[in-house]
Order: sequence, then structure tokens, then C-alpha cells
Amino acid sequence: METKSLACSDPQPPNLGGIGRYEFMAEPFHCDFSGRLFMGHLGNHMLNAADFHSTDRGFGMKRLMQMNRSWVLSRLAIEMNEMPQQYTKFTVETWVESAMRYFTSRNFAVVGQEPTPKIYGYGRSIWAMIDTETRQPTDIYSIDNGAIEQWIVKDRECPIDKGGRVKMSDDAQLVRTMDTYYNDVDINGHVNSVKYIEHVLDLWPMDWYREHAVKRFEIAYVAEAHAGDRLSFYREDGADGEYSIRIVRTDGTECCRSKVVFTH
Repeated sequence: METKSLACSDPQPPNLGGIGRYEFMAEPFHCDFSGRLFMGHLGNHMLNAADFHSTDRGFGMKRLMQMNRSWVLSRLAIEMNEMPQQYTKFTVETWVESAMRYFTSRNFAVVGQEPTPKIYGYGRSIWAMIDTETRQPTDIYSIDNGAIEQWIVKDRECPIDKGGRVKMSDDAQLVRTMDTYYNDVDINGHVNSVKYIEHVLDLWPMDWYREHAVKRFEIAYVAEAHAGDRLSFYREDGADGEYSIRIVRTDGTECCRSKVVFTH
């Protein structure tokens, strides 16, 4: 079956490479009591880098919304050697690893700048393109006859694990229930992806973070939650500093699952 191509009157994307590089700074009000960047803010910087990269290359959110399309984050995994300290400038590099009809894989590298360049860590993400009216997945290759293919980077490795489904038993304990409000909701009309990261990491007290750091954070989004929904957090403790979390909304629908790995 022939795929109908969607297009609009925006100019063609500039002649750029496949890897985008965007500078950020660990602003002090985005850092925790230890003076290091919050994981949630790092996640937000990664999502901003993804939007800058896709916008520069002709398939960003602003353009897609003119066609009743939008990107929705499906999975995110972040693995860090260390978090940038306050006032530190760093670069988020991002590139598309692969694309299929309904999903695309995007990777990230968090890189320190001069005078001490270093790799702080990496991220992996999976995105779906949805129809904003039906909220159903839609064909990524219908945009400009599959132009996303020209931006796929095949010769850049991302060395962290892709991750998989977070497995949990029926023994997971309810550890928190909370309401959602205006500040939880983003442009897509549902609870923001980064808010889930913040809410999950708030399940541990301050004293815990005085002796532990987040080594790896994974989250897989299953269903949307909206302002007014009450979210219930179920946690299951694993071995070697690994914890699994299931988040369920008011009507009993599972919204997402997360896995957090801590290090001393």
C-alpha cells in the first residue's frame, strides 16, 4: 500500500550532520543539596536537545503540530558516571540510531567541556509519533516521504544497555499516593515525562541521597495520566541497589514502570 506523505510550507532543513550538539549549564537552582544537577533537569535537557535536533532537521514538534502530529516519549534510560556540578557547562550530543514505522530510537551523550572534557554519561530513548486527534501511533515515514532516514547515524555507538521491560511481582508495596495538578501537565495535555522522573526519585528521603547517587534510571511509559488523576506508586526492592517502581492512575490503569539503580 502506498504511504501518503505529509508536508507543509516550512523551508527544507539545513545541510546538517546527523549528530546535534547543544550547550547547557548546570544552573545552581537546578542542582540538589550536593551541588550536582538533578536527574530530572538532565532529562529535561536531553528532551530539549532532541527537540532542537529534530527541529533543525525538519521533523520537530512545532512543524508536526501543524499536521496534527506529535512526538511522544515511550522509553528513556539514563546512565551516569557522575552528574555535572553547579555552574558547569556541558554539551548534550544526540542522534537518531534507527527508525521504524511507528517508533524511532534516539541516543544521547553528556559531554564535559574544556578545560576538562569528559563523558558524564549516556542516554537512550524510544519515541512514537502520534496523531494528536486520535492519540494513536501514526506512520513516521509519512512525513516528507521518510526523510528521517537521511538523519540516521549508523557509525556512532551508545555503550549503555538498551534496557527492557521492568519486571515486577505482586509483592510490590504501595509507598505513596499523590494528586496531579497544573504544573504536572505538558503541551501534549498529559503528565509530563520529566515529572514522573522527579516523582519517582522523591520516593527516597534526603538522608538516602547523602550516601547514594543514581547510577541508572529507566522509565517506560504505558498510558497517559492527566491533571486531577491520583497516582499510586508501588515499589519493589531488588538486589545490588536496584529498585523497580510501578505507577498506576486513578482508574487502575498502569501509566509507567521505572527502574532505579543506586551506587554509594
